[in-house]
Amino acid sequence: MSGERVNPLLDPFARPVIGHRGAAAYAPENTLESFRLAVTMGVDALEFDVRRSADGEAVVVHDATLDRTTNLAGPVASRTVAELRGADAGFRFANHDGETPFRGRGVGIPTLAEVIAAFPGVPLLIEVKEVEAQAAIARALIEGGAAERTVLAGSNHRALELFRSDPFTVGASQRDIARLYFGVGAPHPRCRAYAVPDHYYGLPVPTRRFVRAARCRASTVHVWTVDDARTAIGLWQNEVNGIVTNRPDVIVAARKYGT
Repeated sequence: MSGERVNPLLDPFARPVIGHRGAAAYAPENTLESFRLAVTMGVDALEFDVRRSADGEAVVVHDATLDRTTNLAGPVASRTVAELRGADAGFRFANHDGETPFRGRGVGIPTLAEVIAAFPGVPLLIEVKEVEAQAAIARALIEGGAAERTVLAGSNHRALELFRSDPFTVGASQRDIARLYFGVGAPHPRCRAYAVPDHYYGLPVPTRRFVRAARCRASTVHVWTVDDARTAIGLWQNEVNGIVTNRPDVIVAARKYGT
């Protein structure tokens, strides 16, 4: 009998707490600092976004441009890895008191390879933000030996095409989610996980019917972005699997005491 641990992102019996861009309520999103904090808070997996740099590397950043989160401006795709590392990714992060404690502290935009190396063994839920990033992501995962602990998802089904074969595990695109939700057409047969919002244009997405339909396809359901204990507990009672959160400490405590 195998002693291998099942990836909690794929385990139908698990209730993983998944750090949304790390612990984005407490540290600059999608940075090594945010991921480290999430891990210390007890997350079971990390969720983050990946794009491609000008020199063809997979880099961890959500937006197509740098304006919202850094001291730089313009497209991510126009900057090299060296330039992105030199960006101040803590420049615009503010805490509850309006302070900017990470500004000027050397917090840069990491590469996917750096995240893989910094958090060995931690399951990863990667949102592939653009079609052009696929080859760079695949290379980083294979070279880093992280393909088996990673689920790749994204809104655009075309951005997941490279990952619909071994050794990768693919999650849902927006098209897969819609097909499962409305029962019109079939999701891709290799889809193993659905990362969905709690509501979409006023519609509750992870209904019990939706969750059970995913189960029938041997898939898990993870809900984003949930930061309060009451909502998380309600979702778990509705049979969802993971909670993707900016506040891992809150949701870890909710799982321990409220389910």
